[in-house]
Amino acid sequence: MAQAPLIAIIQHQDECPLGRLSGWLTDAGAELRFVRADRGAALPDPKAIDGLIVLGGVMGATDDAVAPWLPAVRQLIADAAASQVPTLGICLGHQLAAVALGGRVLRNPNGKQRGLLPIGFTADADADPLFGTAADAVRGVHSNNDVVVALPDGAVVLARAPGGEVQAARFAPTIWGVQWHPEVDEQIFTTWCTLDPPSDEADAQRLITEVAAAHTELEAAWRPLASRFAGLCATPNP
Repeated sequence: MAQAPLIAIIQHQDECPLGRLSGWLTDAGAELRFVRADRGAALPDPKAIDGLIVLGGVMGATDDAVAPWLPAVRQLIADAAASQVPTLGICLGHQLAAVALGGRVLRNPNGKQRGLLPIGFTADADADPLFGTAADAVRGVHSNNDVVVALPDGAVVLARAPGGEVQAARFAPTIWGVQWHPEVDEQIFTTWCTLDPPSDEADAQRLITEVAAAHTELEAAWRPLASRFAGLCATPNP
């Protein structure tokens, strides 16, 4: 029997856990190692892991004064790219991957993205090693102020949001990022709306209700992504 791929999970705060991805990844045969970078945990050596997931957080990708562990996480992503370790960045993790490999992140001029938004997959997503099986998915949960505004050299846009913002990208051959949150369920999203509420309370409740109603839809959309990522991590690097 093949050994389970070991995937390191970099978490930045209590309110941004791995959520639904945890069960989906373990169901796909992966072993998970959780690393609380915000609590001073040592980051893994890319050569000692088979995959890497970098989760979200309220800080910006270059808010090093607020989150002094971010430079080390960006270096970890760059080292993972050099070692061809499959890596998935989610929201902040997506933005950290962009910056780590030479891109740029700024506050979204179109304002905060929050709630369910359509996923605007590009033609390049159809043949992508990670997204090829998920390119029919239509919605994802968003909660972000910043967006990637400049891509690293050689990066490929795999999806764009309704406002044209980069929504998913392959930043390097084994480094992917998504601006939405495939891991989020209604409980996590409710917590986020409580910590950072919309100005209109009725709007907050509407968004929470929409995310809860989409529970099954989101599982059908993003469980295959988790399975494909675990499969990539189980494949020996060339």
